[in-house]
Amino acid sequence: MTLLPLIDACPKRMEYGPCGGVGFDGSCEIDAAHRCAFLDRPTVAWTGVDRSERPAPAPRTAAAEATLAALGTRPWVVADLPARALSVASIDACADVLSGPVDAVLAGDAGSARVQFPPAYRAHLLQRRGLRVWTGLNMRDRNRVAIEGELAALAVEGVAGVHCVTGDHTRTGHRPDAAPVFDLDSTEAAALARAAGHVVSVAASPAAPPVERRAARLREKLRAGADVCFVNHAGGAAPVRRFIDEVGEGVRFIPCVPVVVDHASADLLESFTTLVLPEGFLDRVRSARDPRAEGIALAVALAEEMLALPGVVGVNLSGGRDGAEESFAEAMAEVARRLR
Repeated sequence: MTLLPLIDACPKRMEYGPCGGVGFDGSCEIDAAHRCAFLDRPTVAWTGVDRSERPAPAPRTAAAEATLAALGTRPWVVADLPARALSVASIDACADVLSGPVDAVLAGDAGSARVQFPPAYRAHLLQRRGLRVWTGLNMRDRNRVAIEGELAALAVEGVAGVHCVTGDHTRTGHRPDAAPVFDLDSTEAAALARAAGHVVSVAASPAAPPVERRAARLREKLRAGADVCFVNHAGGAAPVRRFIDEVGEGVRFIPCVPVVVDHASADLLESFTTLVLPEGFLDRVRSARDPRAEGIALAVALAEEMLALPGVVGVNLSGGRDGAEESFAEAMAEVARRLR
């Protein structure tokens, strides 16, 4: 039987996969009836975006140099941006709460594929409020030309870093009417972002199949140009430590720490089927007399465990839900203040 080229076998047209959404049973996140095309093939080695001689990366931007210097001096607290989409007022309100307590906000595109401001404009709005911005950039909504344009604009804006993700398919979000692009994948985008002079981060999902090859997958992203790895929820500090040990030295890690402050956010987090949290984490929030206080305390405790791991240069406070944007910003700011 002849296997299809991976770019044709993967619904996201990935060349360097798999993505982080592989089901625990090996199923594709877009079609549970099909097995992920990457699971039965060796890890794809990085060979470049164009299979041609690659130009030398541009010098780092001033903002990138500042980020690399700061990451080596003390742990960073990076908070997800919980603001409403297309609302300058919500972005301003959340920025005002987070400015000061956190080192940067991770301002990414929504996995639900809702319409949002372009990444560079979103970064501009946040930085004018005094926040350092680590911009998320997905491949779902943009072709290579648009991605290169965003990277150029983000360099002018002077963002702290660019987080390259392939992105969720439009069929799994709120906009199935929108055509998915996936001209590139996250590994290819990492190479372009590094060539543009940015500090580049990528994601790793140690708990998603193929678990035994996730470290090798990350190493190829590092070869492509990534500087930092955001580690998705993997079940706590111990699994993250095992993953770090498997990857090896010389990598900067920022593990995700869940911020869950009410029953609704606990239910939302539990709905993400490929996400792994520490045992009993959500039960403790739900059963607490004061779920908000318990959720903040749990986030602080887990963040402290993560920050004690070798290679960890910061934590990413992850959470939020529609209708509670400022409340989540306040919770993240409180976690950050306690970690100081």
